[in-house]
Amino acid sequence: MKTNKQKTTWRQRFWPVYGAELKKVIPMMLMFYLILFNYTVLRDTKDTLVVTASNSGAEIIPFLKLWVNVPFAIFFTIFYSYMSNYMTRQGLFYLVISIFIGFFFSFTFIIHPYKEQLHLIKLADYLTKHLPVGLAGLIAVIRNWTYTLFYVMSELWGSVCLSLLFWGFANQINTVKESKRFYALFGVIGNLALPSAGLFVYFACKVRENTPVGIDPWQQSLEFMTSVITISGLLIMLIFWWINKHVVYKNISNKEEKKHLSLSIKESFFHIINSKYLICIALIVVSYGVCINMVEVTWKNHLRMQYPSPNDYNKFMGLFSTCTGVLTMFMMLFVTNNLIRRFGWTIAALMTPIVLLVTGACFFTVVLTKDGYIASLFGGMGISYIFLIVLLGALQNILSKSTKYSLFDPTKEMTYIPLDQEAKVKGKAAVDVIGNPTGKSTGSIIQQILIVIFGSLAVSAPYIAAISLIFFVIWIASVKSLGRQFNAINQEDS
Repeated sequence: MKTNKQKTTWRQRFWPVYGAELKKVIPMMLMFYLILFNYTVLRDTKDTLVVTASNSGAEIIPFLKLWVNVPFAIFFTIFYSYMSNYMTRQGLFYLVISIFIGFFFSFTFIIHPYKEQLHLIKLADYLTKHLPVGLAGLIAVIRNWTYTLFYVMSELWGSVCLSLLFWGFANQINTVKESKRFYALFGVIGNLALPSAGLFVYFACKVRENTPVGIDPWQQSLEFMTSVITISGLLIMLIFWWINKHVVYKNISNKEEKKHLSLSIKESFFHIINSKYLICIALIVVSYGVCINMVEVTWKNHLRMQYPSPNDYNKFMGLFSTCTGVLTMFMMLFVTNNLIRRFGWTIAALMTPIVLLVTGACFFTVVLTKDGYIASLFGGMGISYIFLIVLLGALQNILSKSTKYSLFDPTKEMTYIPLDQEAKVKGKAAVDVIGNPTGKSTGSIIQQILIVIFGSLAVSAPYIAAISLIFFVIWIASVKSLGRQFNAINQEDS
């Protein structure tokens, strides 16, 4: 028979929330769920749209991340900076969510139905004749510009609504001690969004298969998904309003908000380079963006070969998100809290680069040994080389993303909490809104150079693997340095 002490320990391990904290924790978990649900649906859909579009492929992704994502991220940071001088944090939250909902609604019901008339097909055909083969990805960005716009807005939803708005709000209303108890719970419930959104995307694809002749199947499924995304966005704003009205935020004046939220690109940049602490966080974010992008684009190139049909591609991505969510929830429940409490912040933060390094090495080993023993072994079992890479890449991405969601995000967000209010807001905005795209665009620059030199992603794979290793070393060194600084600050405050 269990003692009271054992029962208390068991409850604290899986539900370390006191009764008075429920009205804050439960709405935050629901908000996190809805933001991640939308992001998962948008992520799977954006990849399908651009990769399987006319005269496109996975080569389009590096060009998108550099020539589209980065300028849009900079533009958004300038916009956010300007509006923060005139609006409260609450008003800015509502404005940003409304802009995203308005765009996706407009894309589905106004832009997409006229895509054939809007896409720059003649210009793209002209550029194809006069530019090198290695720039085919850039031409695809121009050709399918409406899909490009959808892609960048979907990417921004993750970096802005999740990293900046949600985690910025969470870091403001929770202490370091509370974050150790709450953040894993946010992740557990929030990451229910991955399997549920994955199944939702899969179901939408099944509906698309049964579309009557004469009706655009993509249009039908987009209308279905956008309706759900819109409802989720409205619920996110409603929950945020409720938390601010009934739980927190009563002791922060509008004047203080405007003062702390006022930031610029130049100011954000100097905020980072003048702080060793923020430099380490930025290096971790950039290194993650480079490493995951290097593996992911190579995988999606083979995924496009295996599933050239947009519907089949999207169905696979739906199942991929479902598996990622299930594994993430398992890790949130049984790994995150226990790992941070028992072994400390540094060990928990090191798990993500280690998992990516090991799984990435296995993936590139198979990619680089096309005629090797592994390929021939599975070929004898009836599994083609392309399908083998698709499966291994999916496994690598599932493990890396689940580790990212369950360990990388919570540990990274915890590092902002000990900072003063100004550094917390400005530093976070700089790292998340500029640092995220910078990491992905750095990987994109490297891939674009290699694609132009060698002509394709497949031939560039050995060099991609070697360069990725350099960023893994930077990542691990930054985690160790940040861990020492984070522990020193917490010891001073305790």
